[in-house]
Amino acid sequence: MNISPDEFEQLFANFRREAFRLETLDDYSGSSDPESQRAFQAGEAQPADYNQEWADEVRANVDVGKRMYRVHILSRPLTGYLRFELGWGYRKNARSGEEFFILDITGRPNPLAGVPDFWMFDESSVVSMSYGDHGKFLGAVLHPEASEWIERRDIALAHAVPFHEWWERYGAE
Repeated sequence: MNISPDEFEQLFANFRREAFRLETLDDYSGSSDPESQRAFQAGEAQPADYNQEWADEVRANVDVGKRMYRVHILSRPLTGYLRFELGWGYRKNARSGEEFFILDITGRPNPLAGVPDFWMFDESSVVSMSYGDHGKFLGAVLHPEASEWIERRDIALAHAVPFHEWWERYGAE
């Protein structure tokens, strides 16, 4: 069932234990601030308020014992957008308590080929997301059954490494 942006946002407000995200695209620039992307590509310093609303939401959840974490499936070399997302977004959000993992499929098959991006809340509410050109967010669908999504999360985590380890090895590429 398609859900509205307000209904989607309510899931972030109401989860009790954990929120997991699977990211599968190498370009979400259509859903991101173009000025921030330009500044990053130009080598400018990250503004202190960059992505602050999300960082504050993460911190508020983590401070009350909730877990927010994600796996991003990607391959090297990174796109310009992924260098931006990981270099600015992941590194800042990690300082707020969000956990990131990388499932690097460079030179190997993707164990989750064809699986869409999704958020899963408390292993019960799952929302898959659809995107258009350049990762422009198009909409979200709420799924009534979570078991196959739990399995997908577990596969992603089993094949992923913590972001900080991956970044130390490949972040400068």
